[in-house]
Amino acid sequence: MSRIPPTLKALRGAGRKALIPYITAGDPSRAATVPLMHAMVRAGADVLELGVPFSDPMADGPVIQRSGERALKNGVSLRDVLGMVKEFRTTDATTPVVLMGYANPIEAIGNVVEFVRDAAAAGVDGLIVVDYPPEESTALAAAVRDAGMDLIFLLAPTSTVERVALVARLASGYLYYVSLAGVTGASHFDLADVVQHLAVIRRYTDLPIGVGFGIRDAATARAVAKVADAAIIGSRVIQEIEAAPQAAAERVGALLREIRNAMDAA
Repeated sequence: MSRIPPTLKALRGAGRKALIPYITAGDPSRAATVPLMHAMVRAGADVLELGVPFSDPMADGPVIQRSGERALKNGVSLRDVLGMVKEFRTTDATTPVVLMGYANPIEAIGNVVEFVRDAAAAGVDGLIVVDYPPEESTALAAAVRDAGMDLIFLLAPTSTVERVALVARLASGYLYYVSLAGVTGASHFDLADVVQHLAVIRRYTDLPIGVGFGIRDAATARAVAKVADAAIIGSRVIQEIEAAPQAAAERVGALLREIRNAMDAA
């Protein structure tokens, strides 16, 4: 079993919601990634989403696109990302780590089953592959399950009930609800619409549901914490890194502490 289910179960038992921040591996540098991961945990992160840099990130807005470009310029590959997780595990054996990215870097390795095994061995707990549709993910889901990891899917406001039901059968760990029909970093956020769609999703699954895309500050994270099981925040974190790369850990830590406190107050 991955670290994700017991972590989220413990939070639920304590009446708390998960804070799940995202960073891109290799941004602002290779050397900064693992210290950033530890800084996020110290600031109150419960699960870490670690982005695998890719040249054509179709679901990501300009902030995360630039982050991926910087990481690629730093020469970071998928194998390098696994190495970063392995390094993180030398001093943190408990915080769940989810790799988030696209099919191309995985397919480029040539053997998906081998990659999944290597990821599990490095200490990865879950995968989000944005452009693997659930209809074509049965084999991947089986490999991930056999490796003791979780396969996490995105659901959107446009997802049909048939798609929700299919994802609910394949997914594990948690579901990632995209709060808007757009890319990461969008500024608009409609809580009433989120509530309506979460109610539909919960008819089909007991998995925890995290909400992402559009969460930019403590206020929106607190609102999400009242209706969902987790708040997922990426672009806003990347903006702190982009604004001051040399002080990235301090700035990201300060942001997440503010958000953690707001979520706990909710």
